[in-house]
Amino acid sequence: MNRAEPPRSPGLLHPRPSAPPLTQLPAWQALVDHHRMMGSRHLRQFFADDPQRGERLQVEAAGLYFDFSKNRVTDETLALLVDLAEHCGLRERRDAMFRGDPINATEKRAVLHTALRAPADERIVVDGVNVVPEVHAVLDRMADFAERIRSGEWRGHTGKPIRNVINIGIGGSDLGPVMDCEALHPYSKIGLHLGFVSNIDPSDLVEATRGLDAAETLFIICSKSFRTFDTLTNAHAARAWSLAQLGDERAIASHFVAVSTNAEAVAAFGIDAAHMFALWDWVGGRYSMDSAIGLISMVAVGPEHFRAMLSGFRAMDEHFHRTPLARNMPVLLGLLAIWNNNFLGAETLAVLPYDHYLKRFPAYLQQLTMESNGKHVTATGQAVSTSTSPIVWGEPGTNGQHSFFQLLHQGTRLVACDFIGFSHSQNPQAGQHDLLMANLFAQSEALAFGKTAQALMAEGVDEAQVAQRVCEGNRPSNTLLAERLTPYTLGALVALYEHSVFTQGVIWNIDSFDQWGVELGKVLAQRIVTELADNSHGPLTHDSSTNTLMRRYQRQRKESS
Repeated sequence: MNRAEPPRSPGLLHPRPSAPPLTQLPAWQALVDHHRMMGSRHLRQFFADDPQRGERLQVEAAGLYFDFSKNRVTDETLALLVDLAEHCGLRERRDAMFRGDPINATEKRAVLHTALRAPADERIVVDGVNVVPEVHAVLDRMADFAERIRSGEWRGHTGKPIRNVINIGIGGSDLGPVMDCEALHPYSKIGLHLGFVSNIDPSDLVEATRGLDAAETLFIICSKSFRTFDTLTNAHAARAWSLAQLGDERAIASHFVAVSTNAEAVAAFGIDAAHMFALWDWVGGRYSMDSAIGLISMVAVGPEHFRAMLSGFRAMDEHFHRTPLARNMPVLLGLLAIWNNNFLGAETLAVLPYDHYLKRFPAYLQQLTMESNGKHVTATGQAVSTSTSPIVWGEPGTNGQHSFFQLLHQGTRLVACDFIGFSHSQNPQAGQHDLLMANLFAQSEALAFGKTAQALMAEGVDEAQVAQRVCEGNRPSNTLLAERLTPYTLGALVALYEHSVFTQGVIWNIDSFDQWGVELGKVLAQRIVTELADNSHGPLTHDSSTNTLMRRYQRQRKESS
């Protein structure tokens, strides 16, 4: 599909620039009144009043089936939430994002992770340039590189093929590739060892390289600026580790590649410019796993499977972009998150994948959600009038049931839950996958309907135990079900949450694409590390707690040296 360059809309640089606070909007007040009228109505009653509720409150897209019937909502609730989205300009903001308008207001950048999975004949213009050919040129270079590693054609400095690939990044340059490679492990090349280093703690690199032969090891350094302190510290440590074994500076060109935009710094490190894969300002780190940041993923699963993942992303993009809000899966997921967070008081979201290979998915969503929407001011700098991002956490499958599910069922805090399951296992064992999925279905049912004192007594439970065994239920959850975890499905699943996060950000009128809160700690750390290295114990100018901790650290380091 070809799109002519759309006219820019300067007013879209800032979401709702002259709008009143969210809580003063008539659409918000209508939801406040509606919530008050609903009172403490129970999910048991919702289902009793509407026996077809579970069949009605669902939507399908891009191979995903989304059941949202176990939320404390009525048709009126959903209509009011959609009305709120309309009043907040969700459709206009969505279209501006897909056009390439600079909707990242504080950094004056376009937000075009969707361009990373656009087909080659798409036309998306940023600053007068159609970016799609650039995207596909990088994908083609990635594919060529991946095939050379996978086939053994790429040789290290001593002539040995590469058997170990280690990704060095931080944040989105690590969490996305780690999650992707874990999720698609059944599709990975046998005999290829993958490693990931992100923590500045030297133990991370030591453990990632323990027992490896540098002559068979290649590092991918992921840093858009090639100045990220954590990543470059680890990169130089990896460089030293390699040279300690290989003993020749020329070896760096055969054992290091970069994902960056800073060709000069990459070359100074010793990496051949031909082995640098480009990024763009309009790709944020936490939205970059389908860019060159995903190079290790393509090496692992091969170009064909990587492109299948991009197709899944694209399918959900198209659904989000073209489907009316009332039947739009990412919009509904986002609006239900607003309802659960801002009206029901569920300040946390438990993400519960019932698939071993999605064990890193909750950690990935932590950054996607909380770094995007953990904001206390609107995009125009006004204090927000309601709480923003929920706290995201979770564990896979039945592990969580024997860890924190007690709190989910009987705790004093309301926790919204997203269950994720698949009809087929990647490793079928007779009856075992049925048992896994039976647990998923049972947990969502138990959270919704609970167990009353009357039911317990009718079962003959000792009256002295009834109070302890009552589960109130009425705990909201979503269930996402797909046929199996494939590259396509993973792409669709990630895009679903990307656009849900975007939807929530639009409602709260915040910029979901900057992360200024991350910077303060980095700046202070740079100052402190210089002071820690100064053994003169000169005057420190921090608070008394920080000063005391730093002096104690310096003293203990000196005493043990």
